[in-house]
Amino acid sequence: MKKKNFLQKDIILQLSIRSIRLHFLRSVLAALGIVIGVVAIASMGMMGANMTASVTDQLSAMANVIVVRADTGGGGGFFGGGPEGGGGGTTVRKSSSSASTKDYLTKTNLDDISRAVGTLGYVYPLYQKGGDKIQVSDTVWRATIYGLQDSDMETVLNNMDQGSVPRNGGSIAIGPSFAQRWGLTLGSRVTIGDAAQNESVSQFRVVGILKQKGLALDLNSDNAIIMTEKAYVGEYGDDQQYNQVNVILNNIDDANRTELAITDQLNRQTSVVQIQDSSRLMSSITSTVGTLTTFVMAIAGISLLVAATSIFNVMMMSVTERIREIGILRSIGTQKVEVRKMFLYEAIILGLTGAIIGAIMSLILGWLVVLIMVGTTKYFFTYQSLIYVPMAMAIGIAICIFSGVYPAWKAADLDPIEALRAD
Repeated sequence: MKKKNFLQKDIILQLSIRSIRLHFLRSVLAALGIVIGVVAIASMGMMGANMTASVTDQLSAMANVIVVRADTGGGGGFFGGGPEGGGGGTTVRKSSSSASTKDYLTKTNLDDISRAVGTLGYVYPLYQKGGDKIQVSDTVWRATIYGLQDSDMETVLNNMDQGSVPRNGGSIAIGPSFAQRWGLTLGSRVTIGDAAQNESVSQFRVVGILKQKGLALDLNSDNAIIMTEKAYVGEYGDDQQYNQVNVILNNIDDANRTELAITDQLNRQTSVVQIQDSSRLMSSITSTVGTLTTFVMAIAGISLLVAATSIFNVMMMSVTERIREIGILRSIGTQKVEVRKMFLYEAIILGLTGAIIGAIMSLILGWLVVLIMVGTTKYFFTYQSLIYVPMAMAIGIAICIFSGVYPAWKAADLDPIEALRAD
């Protein structure tokens, strides 16, 4: 009996394969829809996963940073720049109801912040001048310029690629993008100011080039100039008038505790400072990227709905064309369940073939999409990225089976006598 059942199942499978071969072109076109759907879903999913991983990796370096700025009451986003219009941090403007009219932090504010933070992190003040004119050779451009205390140089500029940190008023460190743009190397001269516009000019020597840092909330150094506090104050004045104070936490879990301590210390009676926790920003950005990825995958999933319609149409045509065959099978004792299996096998074969081909193509095309859209394939061969391939395959096969259920059921329910009479 077991041998008979095995042979019967084998014959039914052979009939399904025979039907696909007889209508090969039609079957290929139906499977092609599954291929396209699997590639679309897997590629978009992998792109989103790689984009999320890339953004998270870039932001993780600043996840333990808290930025404190003077509460000037206005808006400003992450890319709003500093009070002078430069990059890095969030600019907040003064409201009429606030007790302070300063758009900077004082030495007293710095001391209060240091007391509030205590041993929870490293506190350092930052001067910032956004969009000042700089001259390299005969070209005048604008750049963001930062000033750091000598005691903070080694700790803050710990990502030096070449040279050393500035140690006197005539030396500067520059970001890698700035160096590449102007072809600068160690020892190059950079002039700040524009003599052609009768502005006072100062010349500085490049003593250090930083490594690529990427997106940052505390110090956007990739396309900037960093100098000592003495040099900055000599150039722009504003001694001990800091544009922001940054806190590098020892433990990211202390972020809320640190924020509350600073708030209690400085904002007890009036709102003196505003605080931005970069870990919350990272969570917000990664959540947004995840939502966009889901949306794009949903759009890509429409192609699988088209494929489902194609599979359904192929299966219905197969039932119509094989009515007499079904009648013969039923008349010789083939059970309804076996007839259903015959058509479901056909749908599964189409779905499995399309899913396998789609998986292989999605790895190739997905790699290219990630390289073009994200700019790096560093995170491509990770679980979070590759999981979308079997996920897309499972969806493709499930849709094929679902599309074949009704035609298979209709074929099994045909009256054998009526089926034999059909032309």
